Amino acid sequence: MVSSQKAKKVAADAVEFLEVLDTAGVIVDADNQVVNQSPKAKDMGLVEYEKVISPELVEIMNQARQTNQSVTLELFFSKNIRSPKLYVSARATRLSEELVILLVEDRTEAKRLDETRRDFVENISHELKTPISAISLLSEALQVAIEDPEQVKKFAKNLQRESKRLGSLVTKIIQLSRIQAGDLQGEIEVFDLGLIVDEAIELNQFLADSKGVGISSDTAKEILVQGDAGLLSMALKNLIENAVLYSDAGSNVGVGLAEVNDFAEVTVTDKGIGIPLDQQERIFERFYRVDPSRSRETGGTGLGLSIVKHAANNHGGEVTVFSRPNLGSTFTLRIPTYHVADNQKETQ
Repeated sequence: MVSSQKAKKVAADAVEFLEVLDTAGVIVDADNQVVNQSPKAKDMGLVEYEKVISPELVEIMNQARQTNQSVTLELFFSKNIRSPKLYVSARATRLSEELVILLVEDRTEAKRLDETRRDFVENISHELKTPISAISLLSEALQVAIEDPEQVKKFAKNLQRESKRLGSLVTKIIQLSRIQAGDLQGEIEVFDLGLIVDEAIELNQFLADSKGVGISSDTAKEILVQGDAGLLSMALKNLIENAVLYSDAGSNVGVGLAEVNDFAEVTVTDKGIGIPLDQQERIFERFYRVDPSRSRETGGTGLGLSIVKHAANNHGGEVTVFSRPNLGSTFTLRIPTYHVADNQKETQ
């Protein structure tokens, strides 16, 4: 058996090593009394009264001591009922006859991301299944109705609609994946946001004309911003498109641009169906739709506003909404402005 002094030396050396790692570490003796712990372990609250407080973690330390093998475990951990639950990965390893080291890694964020990816894949699968199934059925119907010109026209029109819906969904999934990556390096430039807004309006003009919806704008002023012009153009196109799709024929969508407290603000206002107050926090979630039946009619994917949110975040800004049912909605995209004088000072 190693001496107590040697055990303490082993423990001290191990903790010194742990301090350079982004990992919580605890060393216990033969009685599971804590000999030492890393600062990260203290922050996480693994130890109380010189004991590891989680029975599950104590159990894997006992197993490691008895089997002389490393034992791993993933579990939810919380130091008390008021603390948030953490999802951790723990590994216990025997250092000597007396000492066991416990390494605990916080994997809460990784687990959340895994769940988000899984939900995203499930949602995509569900969303893609609908238009693909419709295209398959319509193709079969066309073959059967080949002798009936009227039916052929009807099925062909529906087939075109579902194809556009599928294409729009795939495009927006690609857009969202690109924006969520957040990699703007190499594409950052200074540009006049008014020109980007005008471009987004132009891209929606055909849709607005086909629905009998007018678009008025006040974007003449020059407001400089710094970022990815392509991503912002994509986001603004989706924001205006959303307003047009949820507006009735004969109504108008207004687009404005102003500078407020060193932020460029683009407002998009419609007189559409509006959004209930209890749903306004969710409309920026992927695939969330306020009115699913209307989304099927318009071909909405439920991704447009999510793209707007991520584009705003990637540019250090935000997107907000003010809406009332049957009165319409106003979306405001805010991003920092670029001032030449200020940036010249920073480079000097």
